[in-house]
Amino acid sequence: RTEMMDATTADKIIEWIKEHRPKNVDITGGAPEISEHFRRLVTESRSAGSHVMDRNNLTILEEPGYEDLHHFLADHEVEVIASLPCYTSDNVSKQRGQGVFEKSIRGLQKLNNLGYGSEKLTLNLVYNPLGANLPGPQAELEQDYKEILKKEFGIIFNQLFCITNQPLARFAEDLRKSDQLNAYMDLLVDSFNPETKDSLMCRSTLSVGYMGEVYDCDFNQMLQLKTASSVQ
Repeated sequence: RTEMMDATTADKIIEWIKEHRPKNVDITGGAPEISEHFRRLVTESRSAGSHVMDRNNLTILEEPGYEDLHHFLADHEVEVIASLPCYTSDNVSKQRGQGVFEKSIRGLQKLNNLGYGSEKLTLNLVYNPLGANLPGPQAELEQDYKEILKKEFGIIFNQLFCITNQPLARFAEDLRKSDQLNAYMDLLVDSFNPETKDSLMCRSTLSVGYMGEVYDCDFNQMLQLKTASSVQ
């Protein structure tokens, strides 16, 4: 996709960060590092005292022109939250295409070589299941990830986050085509844990789109459900 934040919007967001000094600045994409404003957002947010998180797809670390990206992230103590939908090549290839697993492993090794996965430089991984299924228990999956990635590739990381696939966009269309949408919606409703509501992201997070639109969570951004105000 080609959508890209322009300089005017980036300037306004940086001005807001400088004024309000949020605890966390969470930068996501696609591949947010491709934006010409990514490094400025990082440096200005760190100067404002904010903790910065980069939602990294790992393959960007293998792309021409980004050879120093892992050094930049480490120098600014950016928390890396990296997508790795499985610890096996076959399953990752099914979700994200051929060659992605191997590039992801090399990216993780680059980050480890700079100290990521330690107390100082945080490296967290994200898992989401294939198809109309819920993820397994997070603690058990994290243990499996840590054991296998360490044994097979010498990779360490801090935590694994399990994400439930939301019936939005392309995934929702796939569910409709396979006549699984209603069953998956029932599964989500039946599995909802009300004890999680106090920590829902919409209670403490503002999501800002590439054109400066403001949403109360990432999923409402996907649905284009804006709040009343925006950065514009």
